[in-house]
Amino acid sequence: MNRRTLLGAGAGLVGGAWAGRTTAGEPSAPTASRSLQVRLDRLRSEVGIPALGGAIVTAEGLAWIGATGARRAGHEVAVTIDDRWHLGSNTKAMTAALYARLVEQGRTRWGARLADLFPDLPVDSAWNEIHIEHLFGHRAGILDARFMPAWMIRAWTGDDLAALRTGLAQTVLSSPPPGPVGTFSYSNAGFIIAGAALERITGESWEASMRREVFEPLGMDSAGFGGPLGDNAWGHQGSAMRPMDPSAVGSDNPPALGPAGTVHATMADYARFLRVFLTQGSGWLSADSLRHLTQPLTGEGQAYALGWGVVSGPGWTGGGPALAHDGSNTLWLARGVVAPSRSVGLICVANASDPAQPAIDGLTQALIERFPV
Repeated sequence: MNRRTLLGAGAGLVGGAWAGRTTAGEPSAPTASRSLQVRLDRLRSEVGIPALGGAIVTAEGLAWIGATGARRAGHEVAVTIDDRWHLGSNTKAMTAALYARLVEQGRTRWGARLADLFPDLPVDSAWNEIHIEHLFGHRAGILDARFMPAWMIRAWTGDDLAALRTGLAQTVLSSPPPGPVGTFSYSNAGFIIAGAALERITGESWEASMRREVFEPLGMDSAGFGGPLGDNAWGHQGSAMRPMDPSAVGSDNPPALGPAGTVHATMADYARFLRVFLTQGSGWLSADSLRHLTQPLTGEGQAYALGWGVVSGPGWTGGGPALAHDGSNTLWLARGVVAPSRSVGLICVANASDPAQPAIDGLTQALIERFPV
């Protein structure tokens, strides 16, 4: 399950595409930084994880990128900056951005009620005033503990992804929300239901829409779904760092969970997505869409926008809020941070999960130190 959401205090925070594509501006080549590479090597070695990677993103593109370690524990093949990394719940911001693209195309609207997004399903009247933003902001009163265990069992044994997502939507929406609406409660189920709504809007799978509306226009050629296959790093299980063959069952969450967290990509391609939030949409989204995506929803609990945690006040960000999210399928760990006021973003990735947390935190701090208050 994708449980990770936001950065912790220990990391210093509380809690574009290329020429010829549909967006403007070509990011510059990354500059070398020996000191960052040394820090990267040391962090990986101290924690004892197979591989660790990181990048600094600016409005112009990659300012630095590095990777260290091995693709698989017990093997000698080195990881590279061109390897693909599982992004886990960082997929959520992409799913919300996909919806924003469809709003701009006039195919849906912000504030759409769930009852209107699912005209083919019986929707309990208690959902009448609950909107799509409640799903993207984890404030719809959907409690994963109530719905996800049984659904996950079905999802592992079924291959009709749209039917599985619709089935979850039908189960959840047929009775009143079990949790308090408006209070933050992190919910993978909410994003899977949002994926089912997107499939109704587009008439195609969430995966196809992601490729058409997100990956292709942003030039994210490496992006895909599930554990990255082929000549690439593997994820690792537990503190024993057991390498997990990405073609084997159990090497990722069920594919139907996609809208909540199955995207993988190289750091450079993930940077293309983050750069959108540093360049007023980079021609791919409007400034109005960005404001809507990054505005925290009102209510109790964690400050959270649409697919992004919002952290206020860290001085290195230039005075504005930072957007932050962690993602993990329990075999990988990825972190994305964007500080629009400072026009900088950070990427930290590892091919292990919980054991990699100290390294991810340490790398985040090392990258933040490049941008002093």
